[in-house]
Amino acid sequence: MESTEFLVVGCGPAGGTAAREAARRGVETVVLERDPVVGAKRVCAAGLRPGFCEEFDLPRAIVHLDPATITLSTAQKTYAFPVGPAHTTTREELDGTIGALARGEGADVRTSSLFRGLRRERDGIVVEYADTVAGERKTIRARSVFLAQGSSARLDAVDPRFGHPDWDAGLITCLQYRVYPERPAIATTYATLEMHYYVSARSGRSVIAWMFPKRDHLSIGLGIQAKVPGSELRAELGAFLATVEQRLFAGIPYTVRVEGNLLFGGLPRPTIGADGVMVGGTAAGLVDATTGEGIHEAAVTGRLAADAVAALHAQPAADVARVYERSVQRRFYGRLTRRARLMAFLERKPARFDVLFGQLEASPRFNALLQRERSECSVWERLYLYAHAAKFSLSALRV
Repeated sequence: MESTEFLVVGCGPAGGTAAREAARRGVETVVLERDPVVGAKRVCAAGLRPGFCEEFDLPRAIVHLDPATITLSTAQKTYAFPVGPAHTTTREELDGTIGALARGEGADVRTSSLFRGLRRERDGIVVEYADTVAGERKTIRARSVFLAQGSSARLDAVDPRFGHPDWDAGLITCLQYRVYPERPAIATTYATLEMHYYVSARSGRSVIAWMFPKRDHLSIGLGIQAKVPGSELRAELGAFLATVEQRLFAGIPYTVRVEGNLLFGGLPRPTIGADGVMVGGTAAGLVDATTGEGIHEAAVTGRLAADAVAALHAQPAADVARVYERSVQRRFYGRLTRRARLMAFLERKPARFDVLFGQLEASPRFNALLQRERSECSVWERLYLYAHAAKFSLSALRV
């Protein structure tokens, strides 16, 4: 049977980063990517936080624009905040570039390879996959496996320990239009990331919508935390698109490319490491529920998986999955759990969004500290955050 040290399932930001950094450190690595082209079929506004390219050693050529402002809009008001600047790209360019860099480091990236399952044996983990070009079932044995298939991953069938009882409740049905105007939109369009939070007049559901500018198009989309029929999504997005068009590119002809998929906005998976198998990125539920952003978290989990596998390469007795799980939980679980609970609290009474956004706008330091991980804050900064959190809670409960 074919064998490798490290097998990665999925070549998005998590899987691609894991493969690249493990291969760079001398770990024999194979990647199974289900799509024929790395980065295809990704529904994502593809916003990157400031410094992302430098942090993960990616070429600036993938960046389309550097918006300096983000706006958060409710039914009542639009609030504006500086963001660094942030960056926009596309998932084809981001994932494709990371995948190409992984190949350059020696990783074997296999496209049209659909993961079917795994079993643990005494001498390793046997992964079964379908080569959809050849029409064949194949197997490969690995010492360690990293599962990074995104929100569509059904991991309880892979290992019951990876089950998440509330996974379906956390899924967000998304629809996005790539809008290609024949002439540029108004100038402010290309300097601003827009997030919108409102209750649908049609269905009464809470909606998160966005407009992110790119070089040649605008990513305009929305997500609803439920399994929503396509007709309802199209009607909702059509109405939102009309409002954006009126503000930013009224009277300019355009064409549209449609993308749809499921994302995740709930609590992280309780278990993401067991007996040589690790789960990363969106498949682990590592998404900021307030914004839908998970690219940075995904790439970091890939790096942490590579670190754990490299340690196993040097010390064969290392518990790779446990080391990985502890690292990821320390890094992300506290913040992402708080964000998921905050989003649920806000959506129960949408007027609370205005309370929060108004407080963030009035307190730039509070806004800046919220973007950090807990471990990056001093004791005094944590106390400052707790004081502001108490102030928000008291104000929001009066709404």
